[in-house]
Amino acid sequence: MTDLATYSRTGPVGTIVMDEGKANVMSLAMLNALHAAFDQAEKDKTVVILKARGRHFSGGFDLNVFAKGSAEDQYLMLKAGAELALRILSFPTPVVAVCQGNAYPMGAFLIMSSDHRLAAEGNYLIGMNEVAIGLTVPRFAIEIARQRLTPTYFSRVVMTAEMFGPAEAVTAGFFDRVVPADALERSAEEVAGKLSTLDMAAHAATKARARGAVIKMIRGMIDEDITPQYGEDRIRSRVSA
Repeated sequence: MTDLATYSRTGPVGTIVMDEGKANVMSLAMLNALHAAFDQAEKDKTVVILKARGRHFSGGFDLNVFAKGSAEDQYLMLKAGAELALRILSFPTPVVAVCQGNAYPMGAFLIMSSDHRLAAEGNYLIGMNEVAIGLTVPRFAIEIARQRLTPTYFSRVVMTAEMFGPAEAVTAGFFDRVVPADALERSAEEVAGKLSTLDMAAHAATKARARGAVIKMIRGMIDEDITPQYGEDRIRSRVSA
């Protein structure tokens, strides 16, 4: 585990904090650090609070890797991100996402994969802007969005790259509720505390039943779509362009 993402535990609650000093970009290093943090949370069987420091929850995938990285770098980064989103979607204990700033695609995927999602009031945006910057939305991300966003907003988010402030993002389905910025930490702790009283075996089994079909679908999409060939195809399209 690195300082990019740290894990701490207080009783039944484990807190994972992203803090790379800038936009909390989802580089391979950040994603590996998050996986390590979730490894520890799973070992401890804690309810997880996932949050970030700074002006951004996450700037999304590292676009420099997509623009200039090797085939292997592109493949490994996308693979690590997809696996993390699927891991959170199927995590055996509840995951509470806490958003205080901009959340671009990979950050938005993690939020939508979480069980309870809180947002601070503020002037920031969340969404999936891939088609605005020349990227085709991965199938795994489309299905994560489909199972959380309302049908009307799903089309606007995925196909027209529209971004939303926190209040409208609740209506869209990104968040469960918005709270004052100075109440965000307290609200997250209160939610996590209540969730920690659940029977975790029953929670895990029910989550598996409720999300089983989409989890199986996304598992297949990741295995089929995100292979070393993905990186080679990206390089080929970059050269031809």
